[in-house]
Amino acid sequence: MPRPNRVDRDVDPGPVQIQPRQVHFDFSDIPLHWIPGHPVASDVIGLLNVALPAIERWIVATFNEALPLVDDPRLADEMRGFIGQESIHADTHEQALHDFMVGKGLDPKTLLRDVDYLFGKLLRPPASANPTRRYNQLRDRLWLIAAFEHYTAVLGDFALNSSWDDYRADPTLADLFRWHGAEEVEHRHVAHDVATYFSDSYWHRIGAMALAVSFLAVSFQRGAAYLIKKDPEVDIGWWRLQRMRYLDARAGLLPRYRTLFITNTLDYLRPGFTPDDLGSTAQAVAYLARSPAARAAHL
Repeated sequence: MPRPNRVDRDVDPGPVQIQPRQVHFDFSDIPLHWIPGHPVASDVIGLLNVALPAIERWIVATFNEALPLVDDPRLADEMRGFIGQESIHADTHEQALHDFMVGKGLDPKTLLRDVDYLFGKLLRPPASANPTRRYNQLRDRLWLIAAFEHYTAVLGDFALNSSWDDYRADPTLADLFRWHGAEEVEHRHVAHDVATYFSDSYWHRIGAMALAVSFLAVSFQRGAAYLIKKDPEVDIGWWRLQRMRYLDARAGLLPRYRTLFITNTLDYLRPGFTPDDLGSTAQAVAYLARSPAARAAHL
């Protein structure tokens, strides 16, 4: 499969239209530890297959709720492209979850229940008929999505520049996360632009980020420990898990938690921050043009 080219970061792709790409993945015959000899990195990255379907569908539902209220034609068009991409992400990761992870004996039932409860019940639209309350709650959800999308763009940039290939990672799984990551980098400005359209408030941005980073930090730690405990092929305690995660991050197989949750959070909280400060559209678009899964879908 094509290796991401860091030179692509410096090539201007020109105006990019955000649009969904049909993809095709065959998850048969892939070992559970898709990065050989690195079960922690394999399971921590695999955690995205568990969490993303419910989160992406919540994002899609919220954007569909917001779309009729947007009068800016350019922003509305980008929202429609964003919705299409996120819908395909949800379906594809759900396929990976069932065909790959559950099929290999890893049961994520408890994690799925918790994610479904949070995004399917706690963060759903209010039942109130008060239009002001409904608008304000929608605004808050849009800022929370903008905060989450900051981290998905960070993870997408990591995937494009990871060392997975150096450690003989399975090419299908590597392409899954790089295809998704590249689209997150490509559309990284949309959720921020939408939230700003509804409320250009630095304080709303801070509040949403506080919730997002707390949720993600706890979820990564708890989710990783849960999947390792349920992994039928290893027996790794909590302390050993932390050491292996640290070593995997040093090897470029996982993002460093300090960078992910501290450095990138502080970057987002800078008053002058814009999503364009993160990642490379050129690198993302170049990878998407040669992604094996995207190409296979059109054969």
